[in-house]
Amino acid sequence: MNTSVKPNHSPVEYRRVSDQMYITLLVAFVAIGLFLVASAFVPNFFQVQNMLNLITNNWAVISLGVGVSFLLISGNFDLSVGGIVALSGVLSVWFAQAVGGGSALSTGLGLPYWLAVVGALMGALAIGGLNALFVVKFRIPSIIVTLGTMMVARGIAQVITQGSQRNTNLPEEFGILGNLKVFGTSMQFPVLFMLILFFVAIFIERKTVFGRITYWIGANPEAAKLSGIDNSKHITYLYLFSSLVAGIVGILLSSEFKSGFSNRGLLMEFDALVIALLGGIAIAGGFGSVIGMFFGAIILAVVTSAATGLTLSPDWQFILKAVAVFLAITAQTWALSLRNK
Repeated sequence: MNTSVKPNHSPVEYRRVSDQMYITLLVAFVAIGLFLVASAFVPNFFQVQNMLNLITNNWAVISLGVGVSFLLISGNFDLSVGGIVALSGVLSVWFAQAVGGGSALSTGLGLPYWLAVVGALMGALAIGGLNALFVVKFRIPSIIVTLGTMMVARGIAQVITQGSQRNTNLPEEFGILGNLKVFGTSMQFPVLFMLILFFVAIFIERKTVFGRITYWIGANPEAAKLSGIDNSKHITYLYLFSSLVAGIVGILLSSEFKSGFSNRGLLMEFDALVIALLGGIAIAGGFGSVIGMFFGAIILAVVTSAATGLTLSPDWQFILKAVAVFLAITAQTWALSLRNK
């Protein structure tokens, strides 16, 4: 006689994929579905080049989304990245401009380009350090701190450019990085930077202790602290990483356009936050993935590109972005609750 007892497992124990992977797959299917719907209504939308453009034209926002995603997973915001993009770009131009120009906006510090880049990155890291100081040391909510430092960074950029831009008296090598073609292809270096950053972020997120600690802090900061994790140091590293990425993005954009513009990166901080939320990253922390953020970026790119193809005004594009975010978060919440029943 068979006396074995069949275990009374719940449906959750038989799941083949985790909730996180489930949401990531859901976001991926939504991105593909939106692309197919847009292809049916927008002329010439279903083309290989257009598919590539959805990624290459959004390299800057996707890059910023990596740093923002890690901070969101840890339970923190970073709204300063757009300001850092402007600041680092303006600093790289100002530092590299030759001394003795014909006007104030054409006169810089005359530093070698590599030193101008280092100086601009130091400026970006300074903003990241301020974020960490006020969030970690003084316990001020990150959304307030980073909103303030975003305005500080952009304000400094406006002072240096006098509310305009610096685009003259630059060395010849200034425009190389932003326009460099990779391995003789049409791919530009900034896109390669985004791809490398994306895959490194996936590795960190899934295969390293650093990535696991980020999730632990976001899910339960007190338990993480009691387990011996230095929450303050880890969050500081995340803010410095996010500001470094934003600084590199700003430098590459200034190199691409050969100018330092105080309004560059305007609203990029919100786009980076939007693609993270679209990708299924929980605003409360502890849940989400960089891969999901990437597909969130595709969703936003499809909506924006389709709206442009349908000749909708920029005002309607903002409304479409808001509707997309609301529907995505609602659908993700509903899908998880249905799955957990």
